[in-house]
Amino acid sequence: MSTSPVDDLAAWAAGLRTVDLPGGVTDRLETVLASVLGVTLVGSAGRSALVEAWDPPPGPSVLIGTGRSTTPDAAAWLNATALVSLELDEGNRFAGGHPAAHGWPAVLALAGARDADGPTTAAALVVAYEVAARFGRATRLRPGTHPHGTWGATGAAAGCARLLGLSADAMAAAIDTAAGMAIAGPFVAALDGNPVRDEWVGAANQSGLAAARLAAAGAARDTGIARHSLGGLLGTFDPGPLNEGLGERWDLELGYFKRHASCAYTHPTADAVLDLRPRVPLEDVERVDVETYTAAAALDRVDCPTRLAAMFSVPFVVATALREGAVRPDAFARIDAARPLMARVHLTVAPDLDAAVPEHRGARVRVTLRSGDVVTAAVADPIGDTARGPFGAADVEALLADLLGSAADAERVCAVARELPWLGSVRRALRELP
Repeated sequence: MSTSPVDDLAAWAAGLRTVDLPGGVTDRLETVLASVLGVTLVGSAGRSALVEAWDPPPGPSVLIGTGRSTTPDAAAWLNATALVSLELDEGNRFAGGHPAAHGWPAVLALAGARDADGPTTAAALVVAYEVAARFGRATRLRPGTHPHGTWGATGAAAGCARLLGLSADAMAAAIDTAAGMAIAGPFVAALDGNPVRDEWVGAANQSGLAAARLAAAGAARDTGIARHSLGGLLGTFDPGPLNEGLGERWDLELGYFKRHASCAYTHPTADAVLDLRPRVPLEDVERVDVETYTAAAALDRVDCPTRLAAMFSVPFVVATALREGAVRPDAFARIDAARPLMARVHLTVAPDLDAAVPEHRGARVRVTLRSGDVVTAAVADPIGDTARGPFGAADVEALLADLLGSAADAERVCAVARELPWLGSVRRALRELP
């Protein structure tokens, strides 16, 4: 009897065990988990009004950074939105988005609710990432569609189904159900600075959790809905990548980390600017020309009404990197000082850089000074990507120490991430976060 790519993927996911993971995958899992936990902790700061307005009921799942615990549904949504709110969450260029952000908050929330053990939770986290990344590879969204909330719910569903110990058939039903819950979010929401963009990731995590429960109850069915939702309505869908290299290629090992609080499309440009910054007298900048790939060149707005809009503006990132030597989460507070320089930034598409995507994401920056002198820099890939300067555990810990303003807190986050896959109680470990 022939099986579909979804059947193959579901059978693999249902049977995955932490002890069977290659050592490099386990190491990467711990590093990505440290990033996810730490960035969620950073993102949770300043959200007390949202949490109070939400008024989540008490429950067993940790609401990271708040000192509170709540229901798994509320924790999945609120932790997910905190994770993505500062544009510092790990991503995957081959998937075209953020597999961990779309599934790990749901898995961790459910693991906390069930007080699952570490090995089961670790397997569920890997399943969530690999399933989401493969659906990202299989999906080509229509131009103008934001990837948040689209294919990622499949990872949340698979990870939660693995935590629940569902069969391969039930796993397939959970994944397919989640594929039918995709959100049609316009990319312009990010450019306009509309925070609803973050909520799409919260919704995806909660949808995946619901899909797994439906499958556990026997109320879900695999009908191949992804070809109609992700394909048809939202773009095109080729199921071929779903079962390619299962157990051989680990997309978890191919993701990138972000050192700039901005859209990943801006990072090659930011790195190039930081490379040439020591050679550029700021007061003498006449013009900045940026050549990059199409998706990045589209982020050319200089009118940035909110922090989210600024994080999706190459002119803002260029001006901030030149002025401050970094693109930090609080940089929007100083946007008025950056505006004159933002107006001097001009973007064009470079065909050679366009052709290199997704294997490489590059940029070339040319700064013309008032004297007529020109300073240039180019990068083929951003730092933190596996293609150039990939981050290891020590790099992530150093980044978190800077973001949290505490080396001790960063060390604790990383210790929880290292220990969690082997513990008897995930709930206890998550409650030990700063």
